Amino acid sequence: MNLAKYVSVFNIGLQNTFVYRWNYFLRALFGLIPLAGTIFLWRAIFQEPGGKGFGGYDYGSMIYYYLLTILVSNLVTPTEDDWQIAADIREGQINSFLTKPLNYLGYRTGIFLAGRLVYTTVTIIPIALIFFYFRDYIRLPSDVASYLLSIGSLIMAAFIQFFITYSLAMMAFWILEISTIIFIVYSFEYFLGRLQGAELIQALAIQACWLVVTWAIAQFMWKRGLGHYQAVGG
Repeated sequence: MNLAKYVSVFNIGLQNTFVYRWNYFLRALFGLIPLAGTIFLWRAIFQEPGGKGFGGYDYGSMIYYYLLTILVSNLVTPTEDDWQIAADIREGQINSFLTKPLNYLGYRTGIFLAGRLVYTTVTIIPIALIFFYFRDYIRLPSDVASYLLSIGSLIMAAFIQFFITYSLAMMAFWILEISTIIFIVYSFEYFLGRLQGAELIQALAIQACWLVVTWAIAQFMWKRGLGHYQAVGG
């Protein structure tokens, strides 16, 4: 019965976000412009005399790095979830959830998953075209385990990102404008690394720990924020 409620929330979120599928498509399409500028910048750097690469990256691996960045970003990054949660708090719409047998974190998780599904669906074609255009620089893993571990890492990354977003949005219980804090935190999210073997397993274990930590923080922020909200008569 509880699961059925959140499945219904997912379906509602799916219908709502799919109405604005062209917004998602255009946002993803124009989001490729900075990527193109970055690619041309690195091409100019590596074509300069002595520009033979640094930090273990050559021009090809740098292109592959940014392609993976945009792919991961499209798959895991919440779209306006933080602003919607903050709006629910500021406008008092959170009151309706306090009288219903519905966990707000579970509700927002259903909306988040629906949004990610629609966003991925409408942006997969332009992303695939970009990957095809730069296919000469792509070095795909040869073993199945790498793909399985990558999928698991992506799933955990999506939920970690969502829990961080949720926790930041909870600050709307105390402050009116949270955009500055969100922009500062999000500026650190585009760092990737290359791991293999035991380092990869260790990184996944650390990621799993962060998943639990961010979930706990999200729960804590909701309880503290709700206590403050009720104390001031919300």
